[in-house]
Amino acid sequence: MTTLTESDLDQGRRYLEQTRTGVIGATKGLTEAQWNFRPAPGCWSIAEILEHVAIVQELVLGPVREQLANAPAGANPDAAEVDAVVMYRFQDRLQRFKGPETILPQGGSAPEDVLRRVIANYDRLVEALETTPELREHLAHAAPLKAASNGRFEYMDGYQWLLAAGAHADRHTGQILEVKADAGFPVS
Repeated sequence: MTTLTESDLDQGRRYLEQTRTGVIGATKGLTEAQWNFRPAPGCWSIAEILEHVAIVQELVLGPVREQLANAPAGANPDAAEVDAVVMYRFQDRLQRFKGPETILPQGGSAPEDVLRRVIANYDRLVEALETTPELREHLAHAAPLKAASNGRFEYMDGYQWLLAAGAHADRHTGQILEVKADAGFPVS
């Protein structure tokens, strides 16, 4: 049985807290006009970016965790390398990826409600980290990892999926900051 080490737990807690703090800081005090500003046609607003983050978190917390629970047991021999790719390459915004329709924002929710959803999802991610010692025991195919590693790695264990939810939020925190840096971003 492969269980999480204390080092894994500490790293996971710190990483999730760091990325959570980034999302909260990047969205703090936004006005309705700022939440809904689009830097260009076809670009997402901050509200849409945040909704996308929530959808992906919930995908990891639901269907991906179920898929992992039903996957055959087997540890990732490249766990340390994959951990590093997830935490240090997923947030790189130089490469752009179009996600499947299922994770695209749908609109209709108040941004403050979506932010509360993201924060609650972070609580659930940390809870999963702390209460599921066997996160390293099962692997699931991970298209984002394959893209970020240029095809070198294709499978993530449960721990890496939790980290990936934080890394994905960090990637989109960068996108939020890009929107806020746009010359047309409303002052208030």
